[in-house]
Amino acid sequence: MAVKIKLQRLGKIRTPHYRVVIADARTRRDGKVIENIGIYEPKENPSVIKIDSERAQYWLGVGAQPTEPVLALLKVTGDWQKFKGIEGAEGTLKVAPEKKSKLDLFNEALSEANNGPSVEDVVEKKRKAKEEKEAKAAAEKLAAEKAAAEAGEKDAEEESAE
Repeated sequence: MAVKIKLQRLGKIRTPHYRVVIADARTRRDGKVIENIGIYEPKENPSVIKIDSERAQYWLGVGAQPTEPVLALLKVTGDWQKFKGIEGAEGTLKVAPEKKSKLDLFNEALSEANNGPSVEDVVEKKRKAKEEKEAKAAAEKLAAEKAAAEAGEKDAEEESAE
């Protein structure tokens, strides 16, 4: 019986998830499987690849042939190199950085809130901004009055000259 290591598709239309399975070569893609040895989620960043190395080595040793996509996954995890006996050729599997727990995020936000600006600081800042705005408006008004007065003086001089 010809045995293959295949990908069995799961998930919705644009969100594929795969199981790495051992199946008879003649079965359809989502048909009956002999054993499930891993998962592959290509939409995650970096892709999630979890393959049971011990079971993959067993099935490769028994003669199971991996399909091309599975062969690429086995090379990434380093299982293919281990099976072929290639020395120093470890897998290139990228591991996602660990996410902070919700409790840690909450504690950080709480400490920032406690160390953040107080109500008095915020009110003081708003008051200063308002004073600066009023001073700027007063300066513009004064400049406009001065310009109008100068224009009035020039008009008066022109009329007296006529």
